[in-house]
Amino acid sequence: MILIAGLGLAAILLAVASLLTGPTRFGSTEFADIIAGSGDPMLRAVLIELRLPRALIGLMVGAMLGLGGAVLQGYLRNPLAEPSVLGTSNAAALGAVIALYFGIAQAHPLALPLLAIGGAMLGLAPLTLLAGRAESPLSLILAGIAVGTLAGAGISLALNLAPNPFAAMEIMSWLMGSIEDRSFTHVWLALPCITVGAALLMWNSRALDALTLGEDAAQTLGVDLKRLQLRILAGIAIGVGGAVAVSGAIGFVGLIVPHLLRPFGDRSPSALLLPSALGGAALLSAADIAVRLIPAETELRLGVVTAILGVPVFLYHLLRERRLW
Repeated sequence: MILIAGLGLAAILLAVASLLTGPTRFGSTEFADIIAGSGDPMLRAVLIELRLPRALIGLMVGAMLGLGGAVLQGYLRNPLAEPSVLGTSNAAALGAVIALYFGIAQAHPLALPLLAIGGAMLGLAPLTLLAGRAESPLSLILAGIAVGTLAGAGISLALNLAPNPFAAMEIMSWLMGSIEDRSFTHVWLALPCITVGAALLMWNSRALDALTLGEDAAQTLGVDLKRLQLRILAGIAIGVGGAVAVSGAIGFVGLIVPHLLRPFGDRSPSALLLPSALGGAALLSAADIAVRLIPAETELRLGVVTAILGVPVFLYHLLRERRLW
């Protein structure tokens, strides 16, 4: 409970810091006036219409990625598992790339995120078919690799056949991930997907604990492995698809957050789910603040920063904790 409270407080404080980070400065009086519903209209527009959606999306996307990583590491019993291992991130990215490649994204601002969500959901069908009737997590990993590889090939093909360098640059920019220039339209689009996906994943907490005893023991305890697999697949596809739809491809959050938090709990999968969601929200919010503070001619992409910050921490933690998984 102390860990959950601390992570929740950290996420809230980082979200507030995100609201205050940027070229436009807010004093405490101005900030209080805007919260009260008054204040300068220009400053209010910057805070409410530009920064608040960005902060909310950072919290939601980070929480979904952190939760997805914790669930998959528990279900697959693989410390390197994260949402991309099932190909969901690549399938969602392919949907977005299709919207950019064919110019559908210019027709309506919701076209790109909707196609990204559609890509994630379509990736669920071949994943289920390739996994077949097998209940072993290994079959799911192999099916996810196949789906992810196919989606990655589609993305590479789009880059290779891009009609002009500007189209290729736009695709690459989206693939690097960012939550810059997001609006409440994106918040309301992602929120239902992330809420449904998170609910499906949290539903499996006790079943994940039972799986630590082995699949046969879990079935003896009443766990329906096929239903469990379908709930996890649907939760990852819907939740991560909605997150990727509004943020672009952001990696590493779902991989490193459960590893960082596991030593502070009892190491059971169920005890790690909520802390991982809160930790993911805090980590992505901190990374989004960092991209605005790092001096550069153009704002760095969020996916690049999470990888740069995450790899050294993950390697250090892996060397220190390698015997405790």
